[in-house]
Amino acid sequence: MEERINDILDNLFATEEYSDCFLVDVKQSGNKVEVFVDSDDQIDFEKCRSISRHLEQEYLDVEKPLGDSYTLDVSSPGVGRPLKFYRQYPKNVGRNLEVTTTDGDVYTGKLLTVEPSRIVLEAKVRRKEGKRKKTVVEEIEIAFDAIKKSIVKISF
Repeated sequence: MEERINDILDNLFATEEYSDCFLVDVKQSGNKVEVFVDSDDQIDFEKCRSISRHLEQEYLDVEKPLGDSYTLDVSSPGVGRPLKFYRQYPKNVGRNLEVTTTDGDVYTGKLLTVEPSRIVLEAKVRRKEGKRKKTVVEEIEIAFDAIKKSIVKISF
């Protein structure tokens, strides 16, 4: 099912109207399917609703893989869900991220730069100076292949 949904959405996202959209994740539990889509700019309710109707008309209501009774939720990943793809990073420049590396290090800071091979965070770091520890602001460079998980942190 996930592969079929992926194929249908790949075709939809190849059209001009949806060219800024991409699939993040598909989850199925019983007769409930959750589809998480994102956009290079902003994904809104109308676009999610349109994608949902497309999936119903092209697949779920025609091939009936879940029968006649199912629940389909199409939404953006939302804050708190990890960023999975490079395409999700540029629109989050200026926001705070919590990045866990494959080494287990955790950095929290403002996303300054996104490049194909790395990101740069402005983070507060505790450094030992003599017998005391001091908090300093540093730019932390993290290679994309060293990122295990990145989550956008909302500041209030």
